[in-house]
Amino acid sequence: MTTTPQADATAAASSERDPTRFILIGTSHPGNVGATARAMKVMGFSDLVLVRPRFDNVLIQEETVAMASGAADILVRARIVDTLAEALDGVTYAIGTAMTPRDFGPPTITPREGLTRLATGPTAHRVGFVFGSERHGMANEEVYCCHAVISIPTSPAYGSLNLSQAVQVLAYEWRQALGGFDVEARTPDAELAGAQAIQGALDHWEQALVKLGFLDPAAPKKLMPRLNQLLNRAELRQEEIHILRGMAKAILDKC
Repeated sequence: MTTTPQADATAAASSERDPTRFILIGTSHPGNVGATARAMKVMGFSDLVLVRPRFDNVLIQEETVAMASGAADILVRARIVDTLAEALDGVTYAIGTAMTPRDFGPPTITPREGLTRLATGPTAHRVGFVFGSERHGMANEEVYCCHAVISIPTSPAYGSLNLSQAVQVLAYEWRQALGGFDVEARTPDAELAGAQAIQGALDHWEQALVKLGFLDPAAPKKLMPRLNQLLNRAELRQEEIHILRGMAKAILDKC
């Protein structure tokens, strides 16, 4: 599973385009590779490298492509290499997703604080997130190659994350640390009902409620003001006002 000159050229172009790399070691389930590609793409990342996956043809397997769900371009550009050292080529800050070995090892960071510090620090790193196999995780020797390990805060009662879920969490947190994507603002609806329309509906309903015997005109209490507040909170559209007035009319016609 050594790389070719063409693959090396693709890797260089990918590194230039996207300074963040996601590295999967010894992946055994094709679906996780596809789901990882999808998780990366929705967060705007594209550089995927597999180290000694269980299946040499994992990038083109039916389950992989199905789980990628529109992120097949990530799979097309992905590379398969023999060693973690090859996968980390060009990476200046490697982050392992594993427990820190008990004897010694890199420091542990958390997604929110640690990645924010990394993104806002004085050095613009090429970051690589390294994930171990589904069954065994990362070996100590692989963790020693990393500058830090990252711990996703989970429930103490159950903290087991699927591989692609962990990729999605870290891809999201890293994208947010880098500034995130703009969310399209909701534009004001021109058909929102104005105060006069609201009052007209309230008057119509007041007539209907009196006709039904639900509202006593001699002792109205605060029923209509409360209904007024309810309609204001609902931010009704003009067509919804028409519906309410149609219902009031139907009540008056039946009573």
